Amino acid sequence: MPPPDPRLQLLHITKRYPSVVANSDVSLTVMPGEIHAILGENGAGKSTLMKIIYGAVKADEGEIMWNGHQVAVANPAQARQLGIGMVFQHFSLFETLSVVENIALVLDEPFDLAALAVRVKAVSERYGLPLDPFRLVHSLSVGERQRVEIVRCLLQDPKLLILDEPTSVLTPQAVQKLFETLRRLSSEGVSILYISHKLHEIKSLCDSATIMRGGKVTGTAVPRDETPASMARMMIGRELPVCEAPAYTGEQKPVLEVRGLSLTSDDPFGTALADISLTVQSGEILGIAGISGNGQAELLAALSGENTVDREAIKLSGEAIGHLDAGQRRSKGLVFVPEERLGRGAVPSLSLARNALLTAHRKGMKQWGLVKYKKAWEFAEQCIARFDVRCGGPASAARSLSGGNLQKFIVGREIMLAPQLMIVAQPTWGVDVGASAVLRQTLLDLSRTGVAILVISEELEELFEISDRIAVLAAGKLSAAQPKAATNAESVGLQMSGLFNATAKPTESSHAPA
Repeated sequence: MPPPDPRLQLLHITKRYPSVVANSDVSLTVMPGEIHAILGENGAGKSTLMKIIYGAVKADEGEIMWNGHQVAVANPAQARQLGIGMVFQHFSLFETLSVVENIALVLDEPFDLAALAVRVKAVSERYGLPLDPFRLVHSLSVGERQRVEIVRCLLQDPKLLILDEPTSVLTPQAVQKLFETLRRLSSEGVSILYISHKLHEIKSLCDSATIMRGGKVTGTAVPRDETPASMARMMIGRELPVCEAPAYTGEQKPVLEVRGLSLTSDDPFGTALADISLTVQSGEILGIAGISGNGQAELLAALSGENTVDREAIKLSGEAIGHLDAGQRRSKGLVFVPEERLGRGAVPSLSLARNALLTAHRKGMKQWGLVKYKKAWEFAEQCIARFDVRCGGPASAARSLSGGNLQKFIVGREIMLAPQLMIVAQPTWGVDVGASAVLRQTLLDLSRTGVAILVISEELEELFEISDRIAVLAAGKLSAAQPKAATNAESVGLQMSGLFNATAKPTESSHAPA
């Protein structure tokens, strides 16, 4: 028998924007039933290429071949008709609608909700992705919401499934269930394009990989024959730095103390906090793991001062600060890096120099109520140079930077304020492996100068790399913090599902972090 035609072929795809060539002469082939990884740093052109395949972006040059025939994918509806489905990193679901109602919205066919619910249940059970069609989306966990997105694609009988960072919000146990589903789809002939920064997942799951750098294809690989380090080297063109965490040798003292913090959420779909207690010592990093939507936003708002709480519930170096607002807490040495870089960490349209003013204005940038723009410019210049921020200088708009470079600027800006406590949410969310390594080492280096750091992250690998102790937040309750050496990813994953005794007293750091 002759070999089957490739499911998808991209031939010499090029896409230009006014300031950058996103894809340059890109060619790749995906066979039926193949799980094919697309690897590359932020800005390598992966997302643009996937949007071209899905019809959301039109290429300037090149051809798309589908099952041996040339096609022009004009829009996502046409892509779905061909059999191309895509699950985006950020879910597009209506919180107040049911699972079946959300799925009905994107089906290109007349529907009967009752009949569709039967199909949803059957398909979800067939692929090991159980769902209740009539549950409201706001009541679902993040992992269950991802099932909705995948089942929504599967109901359209896709021949090619594109997944963008599908495991970034899942527990280790849920990741394994997802992989079982993807392998089953592959065995049935469905091709899968898989984008992830988690190289150990690529090695475990994928049959082949295309590596992109600077908008071009720079190589291919068979992941099972590579190591995560060798794939990282192909992605970034150099050896990946290894994080070093020397022991802290200075004096240890409690910097952040939280006792009995309970808080209802202002968000109708939020999570109330129940009797949260924790301590972060000078010279250590306390990591808090958990699946998004389990009280992280509420805890960050309470700790940063966005929401004030009972005076005695939060102490900074022994001083009660629960009643103080965010600006007052900053004046006492607390700095905060929010999860949302554009919009909260930085104003997209403003220059880096003006973004420096947002939190660093106390560093000699104002006098008699007037802004000293030269000081702000100099501060931004120093931050760019010290933290290797790749940009056009202090005049560059925040939105013009890649995610990794903007995060380096925001983290650097806060470090330059000489804090005694730093609170960081999702420090490397959506950041490529090279920039992630730099950011993690930056936090480790800062902690070893005596600064106390609290990191909230959904990346378990990250927390085990940089944390001295790890706690888990689930359904608004916090587990006891454990020294990193006393736990593992599987145990933390179980706790992320809520399997822990939240009434246990947090383990305090009684020795220098290792």
